[in-house]
Amino acid sequence: MMDAILEMRRITKTFPGVKALENVNLKVRAGEIHALCGENGAGKSTLMKVLSGVYPHGSYEGEILFKGRICQFKDIKQSEQMGIVIIHQELALIPYLSIAENIFLGNEQKRGGFIDWNETFVKTKALLETVGLKEHPNTLIQSLGVGKQQLVEIAKALSKKVQLLILDEPTAALNEEDSENLLKLILQLKAQGISSIIISHKLNEIAKVADSITIIRDGKTIETLDMRADHVTEDRIIKGMVGRDLTNRYPERTPDIGETIFEVRNWNVYHPQQDRKVIDDVHFHIRRGEIVGIAGLMGAGRTELAMSIFGRSYGRQISGQIYKNGRELRIRTVSDAIDNGIAYVTEDRKQYGLILIDDIKRNITLANLVRISRNTVVNENEEFVVAETFRRKMNIKTPSVLQKTGNLSGGNQQKVVLSKWIFPNPISSCWTNRPGGSTSAPNMKSIRL
Repeated sequence: MMDAILEMRRITKTFPGVKALENVNLKVRAGEIHALCGENGAGKSTLMKVLSGVYPHGSYEGEILFKGRICQFKDIKQSEQMGIVIIHQELALIPYLSIAENIFLGNEQKRGGFIDWNETFVKTKALLETVGLKEHPNTLIQSLGVGKQQLVEIAKALSKKVQLLILDEPTAALNEEDSENLLKLILQLKAQGISSIIISHKLNEIAKVADSITIIRDGKTIETLDMRADHVTEDRIIKGMVGRDLTNRYPERTPDIGETIFEVRNWNVYHPQQDRKVIDDVHFHIRRGEIVGIAGLMGAGRTELAMSIFGRSYGRQISGQIYKNGRELRIRTVSDAIDNGIAYVTEDRKQYGLILIDDIKRNITLANLVRISRNTVVNENEEFVVAETFRRKMNIKTPSVLQKTGNLSGGNQQKVVLSKWIFPNPISSCWTNRPGGSTSAPNMKSIRL
């Protein structure tokens, strides 16, 4: 049995009115890949933010031991100095800076008070070779795909002499090839003695690389499984995550398919800044009660298609026709789309889906204020009733709909986004699978009627 490089004991973290973590324990052995599993809102990311100092010592209860030493990190810089580096689900790279500038941002290679660019480029090139990238250090981040940006993040971690690497949903936005390359790299880092913690819902990937799995449910540790000794199956992991045996992984349903009520014909969209056609002559139709999936690799145009249909919120030189119940719609703005019963649940809830500094109540009702207003004045009592109804139906974990949306976990934020677009009672809704939204998480957009 290898010695533990990390122990988290009795970690309890409370937000206003919500206990996100309760007496959570986690032990990671030196040189292993340790997976952290749980449903959305279980507390996985919160636990890692406690570990990395995003939530500083004093804002939680319990203790952290790293390499046998009690740690009380006040910020993320202190945890990085100890060799603990976290790569968040939302990558923290600056698109208009180069790879080299991003890797050494805050850790500049200096000589005589000035940045030593020669040393910066030499070290960057060596780090890029380690993670399998052939790009020049001067390459701008904005010119890289998501998969390569993820590798740049790992190169940045390696530049900080990482000993414990935390990856929050590292393959969620990657296609199959990029995911495979990233998993191979994590195994290579393990061979070099670097321990890793991976948060993921992709159980097939966990089974491929993890040595141990800790399952968290409702902010509590359920169990830790040894992948080599406990004969762990996906069904067993899922049972730990949800607290019961699943006879069906997905809910049973009997489709009641009716007539065609929504149709897109000859749809074309150009890139907003480039002279490049992103959507080329797309056709599809949807019948009443039908769920249609739009599948494709990253960059195939799935998101762009959905956004352009939703009030031309993406692209330029958009042409084509949209029909509802056989009648052509003239949709020029997002308001037009909402008025015609179309909703769009974005994959980027923080930038496009929510107002994080506003409360849950306002976020839920924002897309349909007319329904709760009298003579253009919002009826706050009615707004509260609507929001409270959705809080119960969607099981949003919060003591009050007056809570700031930014204080919720990622899974509960997503429930607020869904509530926001269910409230207008749309005839059709388009949404992007949020990374980690299922145990298999295909790259698919959904259009539901």
